[in-house]
Amino acid sequence: MATELIWTSASRSDVGHVRNINEDACLDMPQRGLWAVADGMGGHAAGDVASRLVVDALAALPEPDSLAEFVAAARDALQSVNLRLREEAARRGVRAIGSTVVACLASGRSCALLWAGDSRVYRYRDTSLRQLTRDHSQVEELRAQGYLTGEEARNHPAHHLITRAIGAADWLEIEEARVDLCDGDVFLLCSDGLTNEVGDTNIALTLALARSECAEAAHALVEMALREGGRDNVSVIVIRVDDPGAADRTLVNPSVAR
Repeated sequence: MATELIWTSASRSDVGHVRNINEDACLDMPQRGLWAVADGMGGHAAGDVASRLVVDALAALPEPDSLAEFVAAARDALQSVNLRLREEAARRGVRAIGSTVVACLASGRSCALLWAGDSRVYRYRDTSLRQLTRDHSQVEELRAQGYLTGEEARNHPAHHLITRAIGAADWLEIEEARVDLCDGDVFLLCSDGLTNEVGDTNIALTLALARSECAEAAHALVEMALREGGRDNVSVIVIRVDDPGAADRTLVNPSVAR
């Protein structure tokens, strides 16, 4: 019989050095197997309100019986937020009030990723970092077509122009991926305030810390983004998966673990 996985996580969000308001919001609920980062858009058009509505709607999800049920409920909740933001934008007479979202929902030995926009999920496994989401942005479309390298995309002047977001259109298109879990997996959910400042190599080196301490890794990632300029709000959630029944778990002798 498979043992239950143990989830550990930590989050941190910072306004950065340039913005006056933090329009990011984080949801960090390891006991529920539920995490999300939302990056609000609209400045004075209430981007901070949009991101908070996103994470509050996900936090209110009922306890699911399966991963499929979990995902369906999350999709319904995000569509409801999308409608509410469209109505609020119309009431205020502004073009859009919106937010990106990236969410991780875990059940059993799998998790589902849901996202719209350019907030991301990475997985660090066996000393290798992999981006599990694909940005919904004009620059990503150019990179996918071979017109830009990864580094050129990161530094492109239009990197902030996204093609999907909650509140951007009458119907929200949410992308989804499923991930099987392994003992020792580390996941990172983050807003673009991190990835616009910090490259994959430094992200991977920092996530190696999460095998012992998620909070230390989350703190280090945000501090790194701030040192590199902190030109945007920056939010991160670092999540570690432990399988107590894994046959290849390495046990540390207590006499040397001090």
